[in-house]
Amino acid sequence: MACRCFAEGARLGLLHAEDLALVIYIHGGYWQFFSMDVMVSQVRRSVASIVQQYSHISGVYLCGHSAGGQLAAMVLSTDWSQYKVTPNIKGAVLVSGIYDLLPIISTYVNDPLKMTEEDAVRSSPVLLVPMLKRWSAGCEVVVVVAEHDSPEFRRQSREYFQALECAGLKVSFEDVSNTDHFNVIEQLSDEDYHLTQVCYLC
Repeated sequence: MACRCFAEGARLGLLHAEDLALVIYIHGGYWQFFSMDVMVSQVRRSVASIVQQYSHISGVYLCGHSAGGQLAAMVLSTDWSQYKVTPNIKGAVLVSGIYDLLPIISTYVNDPLKMTEEDAVRSSPVLLVPMLKRWSAGCEVVVVVAEHDSPEFRRQSREYFQALECAGLKVSFEDVSNTDHFNVIEQLSDEDYHLTQVCYLC
């Protein structure tokens, strides 16, 4: 395992093998530091750096949970011409993600971010579907939601799926029964778990 720093206190852990696809997992926990623009930029630079360093990999798969789902979706909407590399992102599994940041501006979640409406629009994946279609049209996207996620998480997941579907993108929707916002992702280590099987097929 290699560990690299991209900013003070930020680390990227890598487990890799020759000639295999690489899975990049972006965890949740809301956004605790910096600005949304900085965090999106960090994730994009991390993906670009991995692809440049490990050019032998056969492709990249993204998996993001909760706030990590938003960041993974932002990666799919990236203009890679700015990064001197175009990652071959073959698939993305977005689990209980946040795709419209406008509703959280007036909540406690925004306290550390101080997002303005303009900031939220710029980093809301549901408003950036044309960018995703331009830069990641070949990527297969799976939008996942837990049966017992909050109504807002369920609404956003369904609407993001519908937006991608209406744009003609390769997208499917998984509503995972008997799960909540946390154990929907915590069970991925179980090979018999439904979502694990979905990831294998992505």
